[in-house]
Amino acid sequence: MKKVVSLKSLLALLAVIFFVSSCEKDNEEMMESKTDNNIVTVAQGEEALSSLVSALLTADNSEGTDLVGTLSGEGPFTVFAPTNAAFTDLLESLDDFDSLEDFDTDEERAILTTILTYHVVAGVAAKSTDLSDGQIIPTVQGEELTINLEGGVFIDDATETDAEVVIADVEASNGVVHVIDKVMLPQAIIDAINDGEMNNETGTLVDVVVATEALSILEAAVIKAGLAETLSSEGPFTVFAPTDDAFVALLEILGDDYNGLEDFDTDEEMALLKDILLYHVLAAEVKAADLAAGEVPTALEDNSIEVIASGDTFVIGDASDVNANITATDIMASNGVAHTIDKVLLPQSAIDFVATLSLKTIVDTAVATDDLSLLVDALTQADAGLVETLNGAGPFTVFAPTNAAFLALLDVLGDDFNSLSDFDTDEEKALLVKVLTYHVIAGNAAFSTDLSDGQSIETVQGESVSISIKDGTVHIIDATDTNATVAIPDVEASNGVVHVIDKVLLPQEVLDALSAMSLKTIVEIAVETNDLSLLVEAFGKADAGLVETLSGAGPFTVFAPTNAAFADLLNILGDDYHSLADFDTDEEKDLLVQVLTYHVVAGTAAFSTDLSDGQSIETFQGENVSINLKDGTVHIVDATDTNATVVIPDVEASNGVVHVINKVLLPQAVLDALAPEVPNIVETAQSVDDLSLLVEALIQADAGLVEVLSGDGPFTVFAPTNAAFADLLDALGDDYHSLADFDTHDEKALLAKVLTYHVVSGAAVASTDLSNHQELVTVQGESLFAILNHGVFLKDKTDTLAKVIGADNETSNGIVHIIDKVVLPQEVLNLLNPSH
Repeated sequence: MKKVVSLKSLLALLAVIFFVSSCEKDNEEMMESKTDNNIVTVAQGEEALSSLVSALLTADNSEGTDLVGTLSGEGPFTVFAPTNAAFTDLLESLDDFDSLEDFDTDEERAILTTILTYHVVAGVAAKSTDLSDGQIIPTVQGEELTINLEGGVFIDDATETDAEVVIADVEASNGVVHVIDKVMLPQAIIDAINDGEMNNETGTLVDVVVATEALSILEAAVIKAGLAETLSSEGPFTVFAPTDDAFVALLEILGDDYNGLEDFDTDEEMALLKDILLYHVLAAEVKAADLAAGEVPTALEDNSIEVIASGDTFVIGDASDVNANITATDIMASNGVAHTIDKVLLPQSAIDFVATLSLKTIVDTAVATDDLSLLVDALTQADAGLVETLNGAGPFTVFAPTNAAFLALLDVLGDDFNSLSDFDTDEEKALLVKVLTYHVIAGNAAFSTDLSDGQSIETVQGESVSISIKDGTVHIIDATDTNATVAIPDVEASNGVVHVIDKVLLPQEVLDALSAMSLKTIVEIAVETNDLSLLVEAFGKADAGLVETLSGAGPFTVFAPTNAAFADLLNILGDDYHSLADFDTDEEKDLLVQVLTYHVVAGTAAFSTDLSDGQSIETFQGENVSINLKDGTVHIVDATDTNATVVIPDVEASNGVVHVINKVLLPQAVLDALAPEVPNIVETAQSVDDLSLLVEALIQADAGLVEVLSGDGPFTVFAPTNAAFADLLDALGDDYHSLADFDTHDEKALLAKVLTYHVVSGAAVASTDLSNHQELVTVQGESLFAILNHGVFLKDKTDTLAKVIGADNETSNGIVHIIDKVVLPQEVLNLLNPSH
């Protein structure tokens, strides 16, 4: 059953609901409406809704409330808009409220916001035709409205009187407006009014705080910490309420960084403020007469206050050494009781926080310590944000080397590092960062009492340090052979702890880098080695950027020939190459580049222990070398028949490794380039003047013999001299003055038979391979016979032997023997003498 509400005392009684029901601000970003005619602008354009617009603007005067912005947003919304007359009726029923401007406190505007959001339905633009009788509609305020369609459109709120829709379906860009004749009231307001009338209470504990001038800072603190709703709930609670003077005294203790509650602005500080306030709250109603000495648990979990007898009264003890006096008791509220006190009670977490305020950060601690000035310089020189990091929240454990420790490190590094400013390249700064981060443990403030003998701790650099404790002294074990000793332990900082040590700790990564920095490049090693001077000269002579390449990052493996090895190569190359300076043409320089790059393996530093017998390794030149291991000695197999021997293995460089060898390695490509190309049979014939008629005959026959004898072979060719062909032409008579007279098809075929009778296919038969009366089957089909009698002769089908006058001319595809007669097969003799 609904209750008829008297609104005459609404202001006094509705204050109760300030912390019970409030409108949540729409946190989503408001989007610009598609047109200017959104719900707010529609209302602004209707004179009859001016009071509604004023009500929205008045409610928005409270921080965190933006009804105008919300109703100007994307929507969609359905708004039941009370007329000006409806608002006038509401105001007339209220004491001390002549206009909407009289809602001038946050509490009063909260009441107005609750009422206004009861008129808004979000997520739908419901026209009157969309409404049905008995339909229940949830509002933004949280309660529901009911639709009544008997005799019109009526809206049933929490009162006995329904609102009537007097103008329906006013469309806006973000929803629809229905004008109604009454300001509707939700049940929350009705219940609050009626409960106040029955119990005659003045309000919740929050209302008590709000109404007490001396508790204004507590009020602000409760709101800031988000506890207003909690302390407005059913309870019961007991609150020990610190006065404004108590809060001022606390702020003075906290120092210059805390001048007001607005300085509690980090998540950590907000959590602390909430803890402090909960530490003042008991989850029961305890009046002054109920106080008894002893520990009392508070709303801050696992934290108690102590009620301490003091004469005929009590004081309140917290985690500090100063007790709070109770200055007023038994201030009653609807959900509990309040007692004012003259001090802000502090739990242990607050005591710890106050203690940290007096501490410096790790960086500030180092800056304030003269003997750590070089550490500060190093952090700055590294230029990697380490100062900012170690000024951060932490916690960190830092092992801080003294100035003497840094000077000792610089002495070890040598002449290139006279001060920390000499770490000036990107590579050197990165090295310094690794050194410094090896002194830092993140996520933990490890005091000396937290360390144990043999303990291993991972550093920010990534490697670990170990702890050694001897005779009560802590030592730090790094990757070197010398431990660091903690000279000053447990220097507490606001974001961790510092242990001052007498040595700069070095991780293995840095030791490796320092070792590499002391090594020379492959080129520098070659330059400084007298027995590799010709190799260096060759690099320069090749003029192909090899010096720059082998001075680069690598890694490379280089097989470096000695000066004697280069001298041997020059001797092999002959009179045209007395020195490397004779490689002076582009072609010769390219040849030298191929030789040199055949000695380089890119992408790996292969020490002798990395090599295995039979291993094949691709060189920078492109061809492979092979590894031969005999009697513990490494040999390099190239494209020649002679292996190179490694005479000095494993010369370590900063960018790889050098193996000194006793021979210049030669790839097949270079061997091919150095060896003159052997002509084939046709090319050989063309190069010999006394065989010009043979070449002319091969062409004149027009039977593809030039192409065949330029092919792979092998062939053995008996090549008649020009005189031999002249004798043949004479014997043939007046019709054949030259080879050009073989011009008919039959004559060319005859010439082809003669020529193929001079060719043996499938073998390159040297004169020393011949035996007396050996039969030689020719391409023509008939055979020749070798006659060995004080020389080499050939017997054909005539009565005259052909004498070999120039034997064993090797070609790329066979062998040529020059003879003094054109040999003739029986087939040709028969064609030339058909009568026989």
